[in-house]
Amino acid sequence: MSSDYGQLLDATIHHLQDLKSRGTRYVEVSTETLRSLSQPPVRVAQVSKPAVSPISKSADRPIEKTAEIQPTSLPLASQPETSSPRPVVAKSSVEKSAAFAALRDRVMVCVKCAHLASSRKNVVFGVGNIDAQLMFVGEAPGADEDAQGEPFVGRAGELLTKIIQAMGLQRGDVFIANILKCRPDTPGQSSGNRKPTPDEMATCVPYLHEQIDIIQPRVLVALGATAIEGLLGKTMGIMKMRGNWQTYRGTPLMPTFHPAYLLRNQAMSEKRKVWEDMLSVMGKLEMPISEKQRNYFTKVQ
Repeated sequence: MSSDYGQLLDATIHHLQDLKSRGTRYVEVSTETLRSLSQPPVRVAQVSKPAVSPISKSADRPIEKTAEIQPTSLPLASQPETSSPRPVVAKSSVEKSAAFAALRDRVMVCVKCAHLASSRKNVVFGVGNIDAQLMFVGEAPGADEDAQGEPFVGRAGELLTKIIQAMGLQRGDVFIANILKCRPDTPGQSSGNRKPTPDEMATCVPYLHEQIDIIQPRVLVALGATAIEGLLGKTMGIMKMRGNWQTYRGTPLMPTFHPAYLLRNQAMSEKRKVWEDMLSVMGKLEMPISEKQRNYFTKVQ
């Protein structure tokens, strides 16, 4: 494959992925273009030619008349999101901060889901270091998060903080966000949470994709099945996915149990599974791991 063709292909894939992350599902593509895409790239031998000025070169070229072609729709879903790297949004720290601030301004006034906007107390944008190497992604805000405007501040959040600290980090070292920025409404209920609907996720998850593009973490951790579905579009059970490395647009992604699961099931074996996932994350980030850390939640302490 020629370098020019490869660069063009990469640029096209990145453009399609950007459109998809913003909620676009179809693009217009002509039948002629589809025929061309189905053919392998043609290798053209390099032939030395005398220098020709751009003006004379274009003047000598005959103008070809092309037939009008009816475009056809190509679904973006056919483009695998996990295969291509994410685009670089901001290079300098100033540009990165400005892009993040602009995104936050848009999210904080979002009313795309009218029923959620009318019932929420706060938009839960996300919290942490925008230069973080590690990013945790959860499902949606609960009652405590909705009240405080910060993700993972309830009982599950306290447990997540302990996990982060056991890794030798602080909450301020990582970034924490959710698939949804508003708490899923629970009409008639004073407590309890519900899973986001597919429509709610499709509407809100582009904001999360933008956050990831700006932060550019080295590793992502998906907390629970809903986070995996929002990031990868996969609906496989968390029991099958957990502990197995995935890839989100070129970034390693570790699926693991949501902290709320560990609150419901406090068996040492389940805690050890999550901790093994975190050890794997630490290894991927080339973090130091002590013998004590390796033995957490085992009989040997």
